[in-house]
Amino acid sequence: MNPRQLAVAYGKKPYDLVLTLLQEMDIAAELNPGDHVLLKPNLVMAREASSGITTHPQLVEGVIRYLLEVGVKRITVAESSWTGGDTRRAFRVCGYEALEKKFAGNGVRLLDLKSDPIRTFEVRGGRFKVCRCPLEADYLVNLPVLKGHGATRMTCALKNMKGCIPDSEKRRYHAEGLHEPIALLNTLIRQNLVIVDGICGDPTSETGGNPLAMDRVILGKDPVLVDSYVAELMGYRPETIRHIALAAEYGVGVMDTLSAQIREIGQPDFVKIPPQGRGELDRLKAYILDRQACSACYGSTLYALQRLLETNQLSRLREKVCVGQGYRDLRMNGLGIGACTGGFQRFVNGCPPKARDIFEFLQSSLV
Repeated sequence: MNPRQLAVAYGKKPYDLVLTLLQEMDIAAELNPGDHVLLKPNLVMAREASSGITTHPQLVEGVIRYLLEVGVKRITVAESSWTGGDTRRAFRVCGYEALEKKFAGNGVRLLDLKSDPIRTFEVRGGRFKVCRCPLEADYLVNLPVLKGHGATRMTCALKNMKGCIPDSEKRRYHAEGLHEPIALLNTLIRQNLVIVDGICGDPTSETGGNPLAMDRVILGKDPVLVDSYVAELMGYRPETIRHIALAAEYGVGVMDTLSAQIREIGQPDFVKIPPQGRGELDRLKAYILDRQACSACYGSTLYALQRLLETNQLSRLREKVCVGQGYRDLRMNGLGIGACTGGFQRFVNGCPPKARDIFEFLQSSLV
């Protein structure tokens, strides 16, 4: 697979989506039967994937099934929960112990990186401690969740590598503002493949509470490119997320999504929007007129509205925005989101459009 490629599959079944992506992009061509493959999910704490903060076990199961089918015999699922957290409990609550039992005898094991030996490196005048197993694996598959973060705005491929360091390092990273050490860490750990869990993330926090269905899985090889694409999905310009820009500066990857080859598989499904009373996203939902919206379009619109809220511009939005297949072929005034609203006088195109494009479109409509 070319590092300049990204593949996106839409749907609600992570197991099926990831198998489709791995097969379509022929990832088997990069693997050897004797390889030790390490899978790095995001299990920051012991919360189920429906909370919007941890990697769905069915996504990991799909990767394991694919690896076994192409002959890989050594597979490690490795993680270190947040500082002071119990990784073994996270493995249990998040469904990973059940995976280990399911594939018992197939060379699949769980590894709590809190107990992994440490290697120390000198990078740009600083000392960095990294768990040994992720460094020594033949092929590393990073499985982050598409979600927001209080300190870094977003967390995805680059920041998910923070689970590959000891707790003492995690404290230091926070003391140093996260961005610089995250970028430097990614010069030490090579990610061979990134598979983003975009089924259900939290756009507001890394610790959950406001899950938002986005119904997609994203696959790529360049973590900087993947994070840049995800940043745009969330309504940000990649260059404004400092650890992404620094990682590009340090040669980890490239941010140029315009020249990337993006392959999309399937289409977003219609989603029934849950009733009011489910967290702070409800304030944003009040700005949306939904008629059979697809989860991808609806989710991108919420991300764009969240960006308006963060930049103190939401109160200037005097019109509600229209989202959904129910607007197809209608000639209307108002603000339309997505290709289905192509008959509107003012609309942002795309199927689905990125939150960044929606954000800029809505900004131009403010009074």
